[in-house]
Amino acid sequence: MFKNILIATDGSPSAAEAIDFGLELAADQGAAVTFVHVVPEMDVVPMTGFGFAGAVPHELTESDTELLEDARARAEEDGVTAYTKLLRGEPADEIVAYADSVDAGLIVVGSRGHGAVASALLGSVSRGVLREARRPVLVVRGAAARREAVAAV
Repeated sequence: MFKNILIATDGSPSAAEAIDFGLELAADQGAAVTFVHVVPEMDVVPMTGFGFAGAVPHELTESDTELLEDARARAEEDGVTAYTKLLRGEPADEIVAYADSVDAGLIVVGSRGHGAVASALLGSVSRGVLREARRPVLVVRGAAARREAVAAV
């Protein structure tokens, strides 16, 4: 039985399915959930017309926090106690480290998310979490993943 379930979100369809499944599991288990969203430390921006890029500190946007607030509102609708945490850094590393810091009984992630490398590295965050975590991880691969697979064919 889980007391605290950590659910990672990035606003992707796969993350929405992870939220749905994680909330259903939390309701069944009487567990609280902690939603996390990871933003980068730095954003890569084009600097010249020659393909060179620079990095600037990531400025938080309304959409960064809105993802978490939407997830918390959804949990409240389902009667599940929910907390949120906005993290900065590499997604897999931050998700695993935060899960350890709150002693999450389970980490729930979608099978594919948003990001600059999402199309090149299918599921790189979920694979990273699976590789690094020392606690149970549930990768939700639902309808969004099936639609993407069919579209790629």
